[in-house]
Amino acid sequence: MERVFDEELKALKGRILALGGLVEEQVQRSIKALVERDQDLARTTIEEDHRVNRMEVEVDEECVRLIALRQPAAGDLRFLTTAMKIVTDLERMGDLAVDTCERALELNEEPPLKPYIDIPRMADAAQRMLKESLDAFVNRDAALARKVCRDDDFVDDLNKQVFRELVSFMIEDPHTITRAIRISFISKYLERVADHATNIAEMVVYMVEGKIIRHMVP
Repeated sequence: MERVFDEELKALKGRILALGGLVEEQVQRSIKALVERDQDLARTTIEEDHRVNRMEVEVDEECVRLIALRQPAAGDLRFLTTAMKIVTDLERMGDLAVDTCERALELNEEPPLKPYIDIPRMADAAQRMLKESLDAFVNRDAALARKVCRDDDFVDDLNKQVFRELVSFMIEDPHTITRAIRISFISKYLERVADHATNIAEMVVYMVEGKIIRHMVP
């Protein structure tokens, strides 16, 4: 019975990684749709969100089933409860990718305000944080999880930098206000993606060490 449970946990890890990979792809595609002004890619990415939602529900249901059926001990119970929280964060990241695509569809109908430089940098950093947080989860690597928490400052700083630059555009030319606000929304969406990756990393530390580090310096 224990061997069967181990296999079930292994399969569950695989499903979470698959969901994480899909979310990472959604974020990547949303930024590509923005930078390359690709309306079709933005619409396709929005349409794919149902896959993220379905996979989140499936993982949640499997976690509940395993908790009820296997009555896991402390370590495995922490793993399963962490998994349920992780997929919630992943689903919200998918929603943020959809939000980014919706703003991209609007922006792509207008002349470019400026070349996108910091937005892709933010996206790359947020995607790296997502990947590393999931690696930390699968490998039970608390040190890597803490690194992800620290990396969140870089994305926060870029978000503030983007906002300051957009404010200067709006002050100099009121005709840029609508476009600048939409770009600021996208910057905030990416900052939130990084926050969700940080949430996952914090939960990994709890899973591995039994320590709750939310609201604390990691």
